[in-house]
Amino acid sequence: MSAKDLPTMYGLAESDPGQKLIKRAGVVDADLQQIDRIMAEMGRMRQIERRIMRSSQQYMKLNETDMRAIRKMISAKHAGQSVTPGALSQYLGISSASVTKMIDRLEARGHVRRTKHPTDRRSQCVEVTEETHLAAGEQVGRHHAKRFEVAKSLSPEEREVVIRFLASTSDAMESSLDEAGPGETE
Repeated sequence: MSAKDLPTMYGLAESDPGQKLIKRAGVVDADLQQIDRIMAEMGRMRQIERRIMRSSQQYMKLNETDMRAIRKMISAKHAGQSVTPGALSQYLGISSASVTKMIDRLEARGHVRRTKHPTDRRSQCVEVTEETHLAAGEQVGRHHAKRFEVAKSLSPEEREVVIRFLASTSDAMESSLDEAGPGETE
């Protein structure tokens, strides 16, 4: 995709024309164009990720919270860990009553099943069904495999640059959340 085809809403000129947030004095035009292109590609990737998520949600007839719960259960299954309703409540940031309703709904639709906790007789676990695990792999897993192929194609040095950029960007964005006042983060 050429630079002129990228989304412009993330460009410096469009998002901060008065340079109130991002001071550009002393940055040469070629650097600004390259930085703009990085921002546009990041925006394009977020748009594609949202399309993938919506497509997966529609295919599996799940909402965003359901999908996050399913991903958590699949990850735990791969790691050989059990998932309790309490752990889901904490992970999803929702009440235990909401988790119970969600599990009831997912169980009724054949996405999850309740099992006995392996070590605590008073507790139960929730695990994803094999059918849903396969469907999630087909829907979401194939997209993640594409990311792996791109990362694999880079040299170790290039991967280190990408890792440093993504980690630093995440750190900077996270610190901006900590600096924001009430109501400014959502």
